[in-house]
Amino acid sequence: MCIRGIFPILTLLAGLTPAFADEARVAVAANFSEPAEMLVEQFELLQPHRIELVAGSSARFYSQVRNGAPFDAFLSADREKPALLVDEGLAAADSLRAYAVGRLVLWSAASALEISSDTLAASVDGKIAMANPRLAPYGIAAQEVIENLGLSEQLADSLITGENVSQAYQFVATGNAPLGFVALSQVGRNGVIEQGSGWLVPTEMHSPIRQYAVLLNEQNVAAGAFLDFLRGPEARRIIYSFGYTMEETER
Repeated sequence: MCIRGIFPILTLLAGLTPAFADEARVAVAANFSEPAEMLVEQFELLQPHRIELVAGSSARFYSQVRNGAPFDAFLSADREKPALLVDEGLAAADSLRAYAVGRLVLWSAASALEISSDTLAASVDGKIAMANPRLAPYGIAAQEVIENLGLSEQLADSLITGENVSQAYQFVATGNAPLGFVALSQVGRNGVIEQGSGWLVPTEMHSPIRQYAVLLNEQNVAAGAFLDFLRGPEARRIIYSFGYTMEETER
């Protein structure tokens, strides 16, 4: 009788388990899409929740959220857009936190090249890809590097821009531009460039690329748990492995 009585209890508990699980739709900046996939994989091993990632332009996501897009959390490439969503009452104020600091690389798909600031100065007759500085933080950083090197006028006709840093990477990877400013996470691991050739741009040459996350749906348990996970040691190990840092981040 005791054994028979256990089965209804176990069945009841099994039936309750999915009620504690949740699903979240998370918008993620294009430069962070690959580490985000690995983070979700690890998160789902530890949690009952499920995360659906949608990668793209931070500026586009900001506009979509304002127009009612059903995202539960937003991993932006900057602070400005998630902070605006907080100001507009579309995100939880106490959830706004930095989750990574990106690194900028001047990159060529060709191997064994010596890439430096001199390479950029000598590229007046070629095309240089970059993210659009009006839309993307990596584009702003690239523009600042060009300005700090005094090359704005010289390179004015050489620059081709993509909506985000992923498009800038595609321009170079497909041969449409011999050189471009991309994210280290796209071409390297553990702080080392592993694809093609590149120059890891010194951080003092541009403003820090601080990337912020924010919770859009406070009722979604999975989204909140995922943002909490981003601040943990396992998540930081993955984030570091893609060339991001955390030491410059601030709330």
